[in-house]
Amino acid sequence: MAKLNWTSESERWLKDIFDYIAADNPQAAADVINGIYEKAQNLTRFPDMGYRYEGSAAEVRILLYGHYRITYLRRTDGDIDIIGVFHGALDIERYLI
Repeated sequence: MAKLNWTSESERWLKDIFDYIAADNPQAAADVINGIYEKAQNLTRFPDMGYRYEGSAAEVRILLYGHYRITYLRRTDGDIDIIGVFHGALDIERYLI
């Protein structure tokens, strides 16, 4: 089974998402973050769940959760690095290229 690694950048994204939502509803913020985390955990068993991001030469893939895109890299050793969590309204090209 693959090991899931959250990069410091992806952790900052999660914190920003939490802070933004928590300004209005702390419980909803916790629910969203927990949902993102649980969805990402599925990658340890099914690393090809997401679709391949065509804008990158690396094996970057995207897994959808609600309005969010969990962006990850499948490493050659089989482990998975979560590299970012982006809201669907963001221009992901600015962050991945």
